[in-house]
Amino acid sequence: MVRRVAVVGAGVSGLAATKCCLEEGLEPICFEQSEDVGGLWRYTDQAEEGRASIYRTVFTNSCKEMMCYSDFPFPDDHPNYMHNARVQHYICKYAEHFDLLRHIQFKTLVINVKKHPDFSVTGQWEVVTQRDGKEETAVFDAVMVCSGHHVYPNLPLADFPGIQKFKGCYFHSREYKEPEKFRGKKVLVVGLGNSGCDIAVELSTVASQVYLSSRSGSWVMSRVWDNGYPWDMLVITRFRTWLGNILPRALSDWLYVRAMNRFFKHENFGLMPLNRTSRKEPVFNDDLPSRIACGVVVMKPNVKEFRETSVLFQDGTVQDDVDAVVFATGYSYSYPFMEDNSIIKSRDNQVTLYKGILPPQLEKPTMAVIGLVQSLGPIIPTVDLQCRWAVKVFQGQCMLPPVSEMIDDVDEKMGKKLKWYGSSTTLQTDYITYMDELASAIGVKPNVLKLLLTDPWLALEVVFGPCSPYQFRLMGPGKWNGARKAILTQWDRTLQ
Repeated sequence: MVRRVAVVGAGVSGLAATKCCLEEGLEPICFEQSEDVGGLWRYTDQAEEGRASIYRTVFTNSCKEMMCYSDFPFPDDHPNYMHNARVQHYICKYAEHFDLLRHIQFKTLVINVKKHPDFSVTGQWEVVTQRDGKEETAVFDAVMVCSGHHVYPNLPLADFPGIQKFKGCYFHSREYKEPEKFRGKKVLVVGLGNSGCDIAVELSTVASQVYLSSRSGSWVMSRVWDNGYPWDMLVITRFRTWLGNILPRALSDWLYVRAMNRFFKHENFGLMPLNRTSRKEPVFNDDLPSRIACGVVVMKPNVKEFRETSVLFQDGTVQDDVDAVVFATGYSYSYPFMEDNSIIKSRDNQVTLYKGILPPQLEKPTMAVIGLVQSLGPIIPTVDLQCRWAVKVFQGQCMLPPVSEMIDDVDEKMGKKLKWYGSSTTLQTDYITYMDELASAIGVKPNVLKLLLTDPWLALEVVFGPCSPYQFRLMGPGKWNGARKAILTQWDRTLQ
């Protein structure tokens, strides 16, 4: 019987895990190395070791109706896209509202998680923590790893010949906080992800010139979509997902490219992805096309070589007098506290988790990795549902197939990732398909046919409206009485 659960990290995933455990009568202890909740969203002026780090001006890419916890909407008066400080405030309110803070041990670092000697019988784990220099070991019936994957910077300097000769400054985007010290300078930003684009646009307001280098291009989307509504409330719908799944691949690809090019033609701006039909996560930036059009951001191909004060690009062009380089080259996921790292990364350093959560080869299913997925959808409702699924597995209320079937399922999904995203190592997944898969397993997926008979107005909103988190609280375990009203009034709050 699982009773005591160790939760590693008190960000959005760790808080959801703690709440789900409490709701199911378990005893969670959440370990957080900093002094407050929030994880990624808790801004600090300096990047801290072992913690995610954001720059001062980070805003959300998902709107408030889509990115909230499924039973805790954002306040009505909040804007649709929020500054990180507002999100942090909301996370604190969530922790207070559900009385989670007393289950969190702050300033406590998890330094080792290993199987108990009789793991094959009990499924228990030994968790070693450190606080004020003192180590403590405790035994838990299950572990929920909620430490995130934006902590350990990926800085592949070996891919950039001559970087040691470069006389300017260079650093990973994790270290970037604000633009002022780059006033009047020439800055190269390497990487066309969300961070790279945000930083390039922000630097362009003070730098004399910004160059943005991309190896493979990317789709760039606006947060503001048709008629000024949030993109995700129009794009992330059950109807669109169903349509995308039944259409022939060629037609689906054509519609996808057409939708991505609806505001501007990517190839005219040097942004077109090399694999134009790849569904890899787009970049959200409302300002980048206009900054390119104004000439303050100049698109460049991949870097071929660094020199003392200049940079040679793959197309043969050379840019002189570059003062600084920001490597927005992403993160590598790492779990330094795991004694046996192969539990999570079991094959060719790839993540092979059943349902993106559970290491399939464990003798007992008592570890869940939360938040190690990416989709064209919001992370908070995703981790919320992952935690609900994981806790049901711990309690034996959600039955698992044999190990061989779980591994086959992982392999099948890797094949799909190769087809849709161009890589099997990616953490990408389709948002609604993934959410419905987890929801079906624990009996909380909305039953559209039943709704059509009993509540047709709600059914139409569930199918054709945004797939907002409240849908997964309409029925089944964990049902929330406010879910129906929240769905039927979501457009009102968006307009407000």
